[in-house]
Amino acid sequence: MSSKDWLEKDFYAELGVGRSASADEIKKSYRKLARELHPDRNPGNAEAESRFKAVSEAYSVLSDERKRKEYDEMRSLFGSGAFRRNAQAGAGGPGGVPFDVSDLFGGAGGGPGGAAGGRFGGGFSDLFGTLFNGGAGTTTRPRGPARGRDVEAEVAVDFADAVRGVTLPLTLRAPGVCDVCHGNGAKPGTSPRTCPVCKGAGVVSRDQGAFSFAEPCRECQGVGTIVDEKCPECRGTGGVTKTRTITVRFPAGVADGQRIRLSGRGEPGDRGGPPGDLFVLVRVRPDDLFGRSGDDLTLTVPVTFAEAVLGTDLRVPTMDGAVTLRVPPGTPSGRVLRARGKGVARRDGQPGDLLVTIEVIVPEQVSGEARAALETFAAQTPGAGRERLDARVRRVS
Repeated sequence: MSSKDWLEKDFYAELGVGRSASADEIKKSYRKLARELHPDRNPGNAEAESRFKAVSEAYSVLSDERKRKEYDEMRSLFGSGAFRRNAQAGAGGPGGVPFDVSDLFGGAGGGPGGAAGGRFGGGFSDLFGTLFNGGAGTTTRPRGPARGRDVEAEVAVDFADAVRGVTLPLTLRAPGVCDVCHGNGAKPGTSPRTCPVCKGAGVVSRDQGAFSFAEPCRECQGVGTIVDEKCPECRGTGGVTKTRTITVRFPAGVADGQRIRLSGRGEPGDRGGPPGDLFVLVRVRPDDLFGRSGDDLTLTVPVTFAEAVLGTDLRVPTMDGAVTLRVPPGTPSGRVLRARGKGVARRDGQPGDLLVTIEVIVPEQVSGEARAALETFAAQTPGAGRERLDARVRRVS
């Protein structure tokens, strides 16, 4: 991506967020749009594919704190017109030669070289480091290997598998290196040749008054090499969209919303650069019995009124069997019993606990004999201790 792209495109508008949006808001909006516009969901829809690329491009800048800062600074400076006014006031060289932002990138006819991500792909700091040399000329550097982009995926995991740990296959559809030309874009049996114009640098120098700056080479489109006979598989791009399946190990105790990083499993690098990483977002499906609180599992168990009053032994399930818990006589509803070591495995190897909440169930209907027994019971047991409440009621009545 060139710096001219940064000036001409409103990445915030592409993602539908404001300039003050937080990193989480930007990520949430990107994921929503990426799911809606993904080519797999819109086969043959050129407009959706174009929007998908635009959204991905915007997110690649705004999700990077450094790039976002440079993007904001650059658009603020050029959008205010300060750069143009300074040039016209004399900063443009002898006689105050005026020039526009488009001059920095070869004007509207800059061709695809600018969009190839040439000299100014690093953003604001690269742009001004290149421009202001005091008219002494520009030092260009060849484009070396570039690290591939990181890839994100989302996987749903069953509750029990998240507690115990599981290995699952993950199928991805993402850019990859062409297997026919091995990424160089040339037809098998041929090789790319060094660009005769830029000598492989990918950029050329151009003078503008007292300034000397670099722009992407139009001959090779900023790549540094020229492919005379293109690979029939990738048509000279060096990359193709691939479907690949990898195995992902989810450790015991993985939590909902946790991100697992797989180094080197992202998009391949450019010109032999290292691949990016794969980040897998875990979504844990809820269980119909168990819940989770940190490293502890939670479970609610109903008991009858008689069991709560007299006490009982409860046989309750765990993730690896069953245990017996003693409910003491007089247990109130809401009391929590603890089964130690029956929770989620911790990193130190010591598991959490199973927390069992007692819920006393009151029957909606009782038989005549049961009602008579309850009335006898009520007559022989102390009250509920509502003396202070009763006193307040009498005072306000």
